Parts: sequence; structure tokens; C-alpha cells
Amino acid sequence: MNTDRRCGPWLIIAGVVAALVLGIATTMLLAGTGTLRHGAPAAWRAQGARCSAPALPGKVVDVTVSDMGPGMMGGTPGGHGMRTMRLAARPATVSAGAVSLQVVNTGATAHEVVVLPLPSGQGVGERPTGPGGKVNEAGSLGEASRTCGTGEGHGITPGAMGWTTLTLRPGRYELVCNLPGHYLAGMYTELDISR
Repeated sequence: MNTDRRCGPWLIIAGVVAALVLGIATTMLLAGTGTLRHGAPAAWRAQGARCSAPALPGKVVDVTVSDMGPGMMGGTPGGHGMRTMRLAARPATVSAGAVSLQVVNTGATAHEVVVLPLPSGQGVGERPTGPGGKVNEAGSLGEASRTCGTGEGHGITPGAMGWTTLTLRPGRYELVCNLPGHYLAGMYTELDISR
């Protein structure tokens, strides 16, 4: 019997385990250095960011978008349990009125943040996706997807910022990255607007 055939599946399993361990170790390292916490934008700017947001009106919400880098983003359709990408907002609750999203991309690929109302009874990450791995943006209130600028663009490139200012009423909103496959890979969070 050919021993190469018996070793093949074990090599694949060993490679997957090694990639998973590396991903967990990278996430722990980023968390330990503060890259995944509220202070990420300041730390990120200290590392020589390409741009920064101007003084923004209203309540400012710091949004960090990130991923595990090349080779670690094998997000598969329906893979909700394995969050290989991340979108975090701080604070998670602000009062109604002018709200500015200041988005920092600490990942290795382009990302965006689209603001969608969250229907009653629906949780974050529960929107259906189409064949392209994107959610329906009908009802979007705006987005930050322009590198080093405000509003819509073609995605915020790695090491850059984007921002937008919206007038939001009290309620629940879902912030999503709607680039193909990113929502399925875990790029969503809730933003609550109080009275």
C-alpha cells in the first residue's frame, strides 16, 4: 500500500490545526497589545497611519475593522461560528442626533462600514446573504467606505481611515462590512441609539 495516500489527509489536518493555532495566537497578541480594544485608533495612529479623520461633529463612535490577514480569511458561506474578521464599535451606545463613525482599518484587506436599521426581534449577524455573500443594503442610512475620506467609496484600504456623519433616531442599528463574504466572516456589530 502506498503510504503517501495515508499521510495526505493527516497533512491537511495538521495544516488546518497549525493555521488555527496561528490565528488564535495572532488574535491574542493583538488583544494583548491593545489593537483590538477601544484605544486602537490612537495606537494605530502612533504606528504611522496614512491619514486621520478631521474633527467630527456629534457623538463620535470609534469603529475598528480587522481581519486575520492573508491566508487566514477562509470564511466560508454559512461559517458564522468562525469569525475570521471583526468589526467593533466603541462606545456601543450613544444618544440620538448627529453621530460620527470614525473607522480604522487595522486589517490586511479593504473593509467598509454600512449602517442598517436592525428590525425588532432580529439580532446582529442574522441577515440573509445573497450568492455574493452580501446582505441587502435596502434601507441603508449611510456608510464609511472611502479611504481617507467621508462617505461612500471603494473600501477603506489597510492602514487607513474613513468616516461618515449621520443623524440617527433612537433604536438599534447594525454596522456591517458588506464586501463579498465579509458579513459571513463575522463583520457586524450592534450600535444602540438612546433618547
